[in-house]
Amino acid sequence: MSPSENSDKASCQTGSKTSFQKSGPSRRSFLATSAAASAVATMVHSSTARADDKLELRMGIVGCGGRGRGALEDSLSINDGVKVVAAADLYAKQCNYTRTILGRKFPDKIDIADDRIYEGLDAYKRILDDKTIDVVLLTTSPGFRPFHLVEAVDAGKHIFAEKPSCVDPAGYRMCLKAHEKAEANNTAIVTGTQYRRQVNYMGAVEQIRKGAIGEVINAVTRYCSTPIWFKNREEGMSDAEYQMFNWMHFIWLSGDQIVEQAVHNIDAMNWVMDGPPVSAYGCGGRFTRPEGSEMWDSMCIDYEYPNNRTVSFMCRQIPQTQVDNGNVIYGSEGICYIGAMSNGSRITDRKGNEIWKMEGSIGAAYQQEHKDLIDSIRSGKPIVELKQTADSSLTAVMGRLAAYTGQRVTWDFVTKESQLDLFPKDLTWESSLPPAKHAVPGSTKLV
Repeated sequence: MSPSENSDKASCQTGSKTSFQKSGPSRRSFLATSAAASAVATMVHSSTARADDKLELRMGIVGCGGRGRGALEDSLSINDGVKVVAAADLYAKQCNYTRTILGRKFPDKIDIADDRIYEGLDAYKRILDDKTIDVVLLTTSPGFRPFHLVEAVDAGKHIFAEKPSCVDPAGYRMCLKAHEKAEANNTAIVTGTQYRRQVNYMGAVEQIRKGAIGEVINAVTRYCSTPIWFKNREEGMSDAEYQMFNWMHFIWLSGDQIVEQAVHNIDAMNWVMDGPPVSAYGCGGRFTRPEGSEMWDSMCIDYEYPNNRTVSFMCRQIPQTQVDNGNVIYGSEGICYIGAMSNGSRITDRKGNEIWKMEGSIGAAYQQEHKDLIDSIRSGKPIVELKQTADSSLTAVMGRLAAYTGQRVTWDFVTKESQLDLFPKDLTWESSLPPAKHAVPGSTKLV
């Protein structure tokens, strides 16, 4: 939750920090009370899906940074009959900027009054409490995603939720609750795993399922890129505000590169392998991260999948290194290459002869996920796909834990035994939080 992908501060429009609500969510108390809250949740007027291809839908966004604006623009570009009526963020200025920029491009689809701009840690609640809002976009920093998902489902909203879904096992369990409740509600949850809607990815997986490369044996996937942003602390910032401002570099908020960014490739591998892995074992380190960052700058993980299949995974963010982003799946009879972004897919036989290829556009995929969400609501058959993204997010977490601790980590452990809960207890805007401390294998314990 930062200026670029942030959540909320409180339901005021003044911009005065003295008026911000000081209390924030507590995950332990939330988990204990969520079942009771679910029982009394009030459904919004159109949340129960029904077939109506002309149904007008009112939208609110939680998290008005760059990713939030991008998601909102994708939705407004491809969907008719939708209107954005509210916005929430840590900072009201982000809401105002989003309203201005997108209002110029979509004047008939942006109608956010001044009193529907909310800021603060609890600002998202104002949108969830608004019974006239049908669809919410949850695009804050990832550490807050499980709270927002469960509460949005309890409020009866249809949801678009950015990836990743969680950064620890405690958040994963919350996502499973949200998925189950959405199915019971007949409300939608579509997630920001756009490759699942990119035609060359879909085509490649279809070819693999048909046996085009024979039996899948193993795969290699890489998300190696250049450095990512870092924000210096500004005068007057509390520990909590600074960490939310510079959220990428604090693991309770981002989950590190493997979770926040490289989850796309891990999700593609879970898709190819038809489920999550059995175990993870890996290594990595940090050489170039700024002082005050908890992130590592590289990780290499060996994932073992059922039936003795393996995936060799690597992610890296280091200056002046070669970029490599994509997936290679090796089969008994051929090899499938799935390029990231818009680089297309192809299949060769074992001698290197090309037998299939398909181009694809990531821009079209970004829009398609939003069209599928709205179409599913109007059809009366809402998509609920949170579990698959939560599984992939936890797969990334499992790899991080293996690298951080130097231990082999199993799926059974992270889903059934791990008590890891990174979210600060009783978070407030003025909370004092521990300074950045990066993991050291052999010292960092598996929890």
